[in-house]
Amino acid sequence: VPGGARRAAVALVFRDGLRGGLELLFIRRAEHEKDPWSGHMGFPGGRQEPGDPDLAATAVRETREETGLDLAADGEPLGALDEVKALARGRPVDLVIAPFVHRLRRRLDGAPSHEVVSLHWLPLERLLASQTRSTLQYQYEETLLELPCLRIDGLVIWGLTYRMFESLREVLAS
Repeated sequence: VPGGARRAAVALVFRDGLRGGLELLFIRRAEHEKDPWSGHMGFPGGRQEPGDPDLAATAVRETREETGLDLAADGEPLGALDEVKALARGRPVDLVIAPFVHRLRRRLDGAPSHEVVSLHWLPLERLLASQTRSTLQYQYEETLLELPCLRIDGLVIWGLTYRMFESLREVLAS
Protein backbone atom coordinates (compact mmCIF):
# COMPACT_ATOMS: atom_id res chain seq x y z
CA VAL A 1 0.00 0.00 0.00
CA PRO A 2 1.81 3.17 -1.14
CA GLY A 3 2.22 5.75 1.61
CA GLY A 4 0.95 3.47 4.36
CA ALA A 5 1.50 0.26 6.23
CA ARG A 6 0.90 -3.06 4.55
CA ARG A 7 -2.46 -4.56 5.50
CA ALA A 8 -3.42 -8.01 6.72
CA ALA A 9 -6.48 -9.61 8.25
CA VAL A 10 -7.22 -12.54 10.54
CA ALA A 11 -10.40 -14.39 11.46
CA LEU A 12 -11.44 -15.22 15.01
CA VAL A 13 -13.70 -18.19 14.30
CA PHE A 14 -16.17 -19.51 16.86
CA ARG A 15 -18.12 -22.75 16.73
CA ASP A 16 -20.49 -24.49 19.14
CA GLY A 17 -18.70 -26.82 21.55
CA LEU A 18 -19.82 -30.43 21.98
CA ARG A 19 -20.59 -29.81 25.68
CA GLY A 20 -22.18 -26.39 25.17
CA GLY A 21 -20.41 -23.08 25.13
CA LEU A 22 -18.28 -21.74 22.32
CA GLU A 23 -14.89 -22.81 21.01
CA LEU A 24 -12.41 -20.44 19.35
CA LEU A 25 -10.06 -21.56 16.58
CA PHE A 26 -6.30 -21.12 16.89
CA ILE A 27 -3.66 -22.36 14.47
CA ARG A 28 -0.01 -23.26 15.02
CA ARG A 29 1.96 -21.72 12.18
CA ALA A 30 4.42 -23.87 10.24
CA GLU A 31 8.14 -23.32 10.87
CA HIS A 32 9.71 -21.04 8.25
CA GLU A 33 13.10 -19.37 8.57
CA LYS A 34 11.93 -16.02 7.13
CA ASP A 35 8.65 -15.87 9.09
CA PRO A 36 9.00 -13.80 12.29
CA TRP A 37 5.94 -15.62 13.72
CA SER A 38 7.17 -19.08 12.69
CA GLY A 39 5.77 -21.85 14.89
CA HIS A 40 3.63 -19.44 16.93
CA MET A 41 -0.01 -19.85 17.86
CA GLY A 42 -2.26 -17.48 15.96
CA PHE A 43 -5.54 -16.91 14.19
CA PRO A 44 -5.89 -17.87 10.53
CA GLY A 45 -5.08 -14.94 8.28
CA GLY A 46 -2.50 -13.17 6.21
CA ARG A 47 -1.65 -10.26 3.96
CA GLN A 48 -4.17 -8.56 1.72
CA GLU A 49 -3.73 -9.44 -1.95
CA PRO A 50 -4.66 -7.23 -4.94
CA GLY A 51 -7.66 -9.45 -5.77
CA ASP A 52 -9.20 -9.04 -2.29
CA PRO A 53 -12.03 -6.45 -2.44
CA ASP A 54 -11.47 -5.58 1.25
CA LEU A 55 -9.84 -6.84 4.44
CA ALA A 56 -12.92 -8.84 5.44
CA ALA A 57 -12.47 -10.80 2.18
CA THR A 58 -8.76 -11.25 3.00
CA ALA A 59 -9.69 -12.90 6.33
CA VAL A 60 -12.17 -15.22 4.57
CA ARG A 61 -9.70 -16.17 1.80
CA GLU A 62 -6.79 -16.77 4.18
CA THR A 63 -8.95 -18.87 6.53
CA ARG A 64 -10.01 -21.07 3.61
CA GLU A 65 -6.39 -21.42 2.41
CA GLU A 66 -4.99 -22.24 5.86
CA THR A 67 -7.78 -24.34 7.40
CA GLY A 68 -10.14 -25.41 4.61
CA LEU A 69 -13.01 -23.63 6.42
CA ASP A 70 -15.16 -21.57 4.05
CA LEU A 71 -16.47 -18.66 6.11
CA ALA A 72 -18.31 -17.26 3.06
CA ALA A 73 -20.44 -20.44 2.87
CA ASP A 74 -20.46 -21.71 6.47
CA GLY A 75 -19.77 -18.67 8.63
CA GLU A 76 -21.71 -15.72 9.94
CA PRO A 77 -19.71 -12.47 10.26
CA LEU A 78 -20.17 -10.95 13.74
CA GLY A 79 -18.05 -7.81 13.36
CA ALA A 80 -14.51 -6.49 13.54
CA LEU A 81 -12.15 -5.75 16.41
CA ASP A 82 -9.74 -2.81 16.57
CA GLU A 83 -6.85 -3.06 14.15
CA VAL A 84 -3.46 -4.00 15.64
CA LYS A 85 -0.04 -2.70 14.61
CA ALA A 86 2.32 -5.63 14.22
CA LEU A 87 5.49 -6.19 16.19
CA ALA A 88 8.08 -8.81 15.28
CA ARG A 89 10.93 -9.67 17.63
CA GLY A 90 10.05 -6.63 19.74
CA ARG A 91 10.19 -4.11 16.88
CA PRO A 92 7.33 -2.37 15.04
CA VAL A 93 6.70 -3.85 11.59
CA ASP A 94 5.16 -2.01 8.65
CA LEU A 95 1.98 -4.07 8.96
CA VAL A 96 -1.51 -3.41 10.32
CA ILE A 97 -3.77 -6.39 11.06
CA ALA A 98 -7.57 -6.22 11.00
CA PRO A 99 -9.30 -8.95 13.11
CA PHE A 100 -12.75 -10.12 11.99
CA VAL A 101 -15.01 -12.28 14.18
CA HIS A 102 -17.08 -15.11 12.65
CA ARG A 103 -19.26 -17.92 13.92
CA LEU A 104 -19.66 -21.18 12.04
CA ARG A 105 -23.29 -22.05 11.28
CA ARG A 106 -22.49 -25.74 11.72
CA ARG A 107 -19.82 -27.67 13.59
CA LEU A 108 -16.84 -28.12 11.26
CA ASP A 109 -13.28 -29.09 12.18
CA GLY A 110 -11.19 -27.79 9.29
CA ALA A 111 -7.79 -29.22 8.38
CA PRO A 112 -4.31 -27.67 8.39
CA SER A 113 -2.70 -26.66 5.08
CA HIS A 114 1.04 -26.54 4.34
CA GLU A 115 1.15 -23.14 6.11
CA VAL A 116 -0.27 -24.56 9.35
CA VAL A 117 0.99 -27.38 11.60
CA SER A 118 -2.22 -27.86 13.60
CA LEU A 119 -5.67 -26.47 14.40
CA HIS A 120 -6.84 -26.05 18.00
CA TRP A 121 -10.48 -25.45 18.97
CA LEU A 122 -10.24 -24.09 22.53
CA PRO A 123 -13.22 -23.52 24.86
CA LEU A 124 -13.90 -19.80 25.28
CA GLU A 125 -14.83 -20.31 28.93
CA ARG A 126 -11.35 -21.74 29.68
CA LEU A 127 -9.61 -19.05 27.60
CA LEU A 128 -11.35 -16.38 29.68
CA ALA A 129 -10.57 -18.09 33.03
CA SER A 130 -8.01 -16.40 35.29
CA GLN A 131 -6.07 -19.71 35.61
CA THR A 132 -5.17 -19.45 31.91
CA ARG A 133 -3.46 -16.06 32.30
CA SER A 134 0.30 -16.28 32.67
CA THR A 135 3.58 -14.66 31.63
CA LEU A 136 6.28 -15.61 29.19
CA GLN A 137 9.96 -14.71 29.43
CA TYR A 138 11.17 -13.23 26.14
CA GLN A 139 14.75 -12.24 25.36
CA TYR A 140 14.82 -8.90 23.54
CA GLU A 141 18.36 -7.79 22.76
CA GLU A 142 20.03 -7.57 26.21
CA THR A 143 16.80 -7.55 28.22
CA LEU A 144 14.67 -10.40 29.53
CA LEU A 145 11.04 -9.29 29.30
CA GLU A 146 8.00 -10.69 31.12
CA LEU A 147 5.18 -10.69 28.58
CA PRO A 148 1.53 -11.55 29.25
CA CYS A 149 0.24 -14.75 27.68
CA LEU A 150 -2.39 -17.46 27.92
CA ARG A 151 -1.37 -21.03 28.74
CA ILE A 152 -3.88 -23.75 27.90
CA ASP A 153 -3.46 -27.45 27.06
CA GLY A 154 0.31 -27.03 26.71
CA LEU A 155 -0.13 -24.15 24.24
CA VAL A 156 1.20 -20.62 24.76
CA ILE A 157 -0.72 -17.74 23.17
CA TRP A 158 1.17 -14.46 23.30
CA GLY A 159 2.18 -11.39 21.27
CA LEU A 160 -0.16 -10.21 18.51
CA THR A 161 -2.59 -13.07 19.03
CA TYR A 162 -2.76 -12.37 22.77
CA ARG A 163 -3.39 -8.65 22.06
CA MET A 164 -6.23 -9.51 19.67
CA PHE A 165 -7.72 -11.98 22.17
CA GLU A 166 -7.59 -9.27 24.87
CA SER A 167 -9.49 -6.95 22.50
CA LEU A 168 -12.11 -9.71 22.11
CA ARG A 169 -12.22 -10.14 25.91
CA GLU A 170 -12.98 -6.40 26.32
CA VAL A 171 -15.81 -6.58 23.77
CA LEU A 172 -17.30 -9.65 25.48
CA ALA A 173 -17.13 -7.96 28.89
CA SER A 174 -18.92 -4.81 27.73
